[in-house]
Amino acid sequence: MTWTALSPSELRARIAENLEGFARREIAAADRRLAAVAIVVSPYRRAPTFILTRRALTMRRNAGNYALPGGNLEAGEDVIEAARRETAEELGVRLDRSAAIGLLDDFVTLGGHRVTPVVFWSDSVLALSPDPVEVHAAWRIRLAELDHPGSPRRQSHGGSADPILQMRLRGSWINAPTAAWIYQFREVALHGRPTRLDGVGQPEWTRG
Repeated sequence: MTWTALSPSELRARIAENLEGFARREIAAADRRLAAVAIVVSPYRRAPTFILTRRALTMRRNAGNYALPGGNLEAGEDVIEAARRETAEELGVRLDRSAAIGLLDDFVTLGGHRVTPVVFWSDSVLALSPDPVEVHAAWRIRLAELDHPGSPRRQSHGGSADPILQMRLRGSWINAPTAAWIYQFREVALHGRPTRLDGVGQPEWTRG
């Protein structure tokens, strides 16, 4: 049965099972700044969605980029706690630790961060209250958009043999690294396909 035919409880169970069965890749943290991003799945208008943001246009780094809620780990935090805190700070969404249902592969960004995506599930509709200092806009994106027939696409770019991975969302092409995390979530969590992110290029301007 395809994931689109599942009830909310069945979809949650499918995602959790797929993530549990995925032998995720961990990357050594030496010389890396540790960070986490949150893929927050929740219902909206009778459809499962996740939250996508655009960074504030006044930020010093990565202004205006499409992003998942997230940021650096603080002292004493693990990736789940960091993702929960950042989601609360950026969007006013407070998630219990038990809402975390799995992790995806660690990914190293051009900016030198080792980022761990954390998948959260909420049975309730979430009220978004973006912090304008950090977030220009936030959207609930239907999971069905992840199966856009043109996604992902890979764009060659100068200076690297690795093409940039892009995903089609909201009528725009979203670049890696955000596109890479969304793509792996689609493949692993929704479709149960053990997909890696080797050879994923990132635009130079994401170096920040």
